[in-house]
Amino acid sequence: MMWRRVVLPLWLLLLLLAGCQQQKPAPFGASGNAVYYWRTTFALDSAEQQFLHAHHIRRIFCRYFDVVMSAQEQQPMPNATLRFESKMPDSIEIVPTVFIMEDCMREPYIDSLAARLVRRIGQMNQTNDIGGVSQLQMDCDYTARSRQTYYRFLRKVRAEMQKQAARQPSAGSRLARLSATIRLHQLAMPAPPVDYGVLMLYNTGAPERFTERNPILDFRDVQPYLRHLKSYPLPLAAAYPVFLWQRILHGVNIEHVADTAQVMLTKRAVEAERSDVRQLILTYHLDKENISRYTPRHYEAIYRH
Repeated sequence: MMWRRVVLPLWLLLLLLAGCQQQKPAPFGASGNAVYYWRTTFALDSAEQQFLHAHHIRRIFCRYFDVVMSAQEQQPMPNATLRFESKMPDSIEIVPTVFIMEDCMREPYIDSLAARLVRRIGQMNQTNDIGGVSQLQMDCDYTARSRQTYYRFLRKVRAEMQKQAARQPSAGSRLARLSATIRLHQLAMPAPPVDYGVLMLYNTGAPERFTERNPILDFRDVQPYLRHLKSYPLPLAAAYPVFLWQRILHGVNIEHVADTAQVMLTKRAVEAERSDVRQLILTYHLDKENISRYTPRHYEAIYRH
């Protein structure tokens, strides 16, 4: 009977551990399909609303404003603030997203910037009657030079989120999660202090090489970074391009569109390295022109989990 006294407690321990793992909240909040909204006016037309419904999209990562270094004020300031012209659908969860220029990551500013940023997001939610906001996302093309300051800034944002959650104790408005965009070159760095990252699988190439590769997405530009994926110590979602890029380079009008074959090749390769990128899938970005540019079958393939 000795074995029972040894084995039984081990089984109980394993059951307890399994129960703890099941109760641990998912880093993304909820799995599923999502989109970025990257315009200065929020107004959904019928085609965009139908797109959200058809592809079971329940979450919009919505750019609220940019943060840029003001030459006049000599400090980080909000720019291109989103204006709401239509009501947010009740079935949609909003994730306020802020794009931050790297030169704003200077030590004297990060404490006050974090406080002002979280406060401004809260005010925009209140003014526009946007409830149920439970997470924020920061978007910054940080480098090795700015990484440590940016990570300290993210910790300050987290602290301000906790303060705001304490002031608004209702479960539907608690800021519980913080995420950050992750560019391919950032995979080689230590992970930021956030709950999860969104791997940006677009704008992967050098714009000046427009005659050789598509700068929106070319798998040859992605492939060298795949070796970092398995060991990257942060849960990852994935964002794929569905946009057109027009620009003038050396007097020549250049138009780039994300190639569907390159998108699917990249998706398969990334998902082969990590299974968690299937849990939350985004496209960049929601716009009626992008909806009509690609077929429903293409979107279904991207959003396949």
